[in-house]
Amino acid sequence: MASTNPLLDDIASLMTGALGAARAAGEEAKTAAQARVRALIADMDLAGRDEVEALKAIATAALDRVETLEARLAALEAAQSNSTSNSAKS
Repeated sequence: MASTNPLLDDIASLMTGALGAARAAGEEAKTAAQARVRALIADMDLAGRDEVEALKAIATAALDRVETLEARLAALEAAQSNSTSNSAKS
């Protein structure tokens, strides 16, 4: 029958307690670091994903409108060029 050494039991319980405390301190440090990073990001006034997506949609619509207007302008310039050359021939 094996007997347990009370000194070893005490050391084991101290180590278990120390590991628990270290784990808790690590979680607390992680939470504090995350909070600090979030605060720094908030202070930077960065755009959120929804804001970026909205601006992207606006920019895409504006680009489509510009392309439409460029095509319309080219057609008007061609029509004016044709009418100017037809009047010059007369």
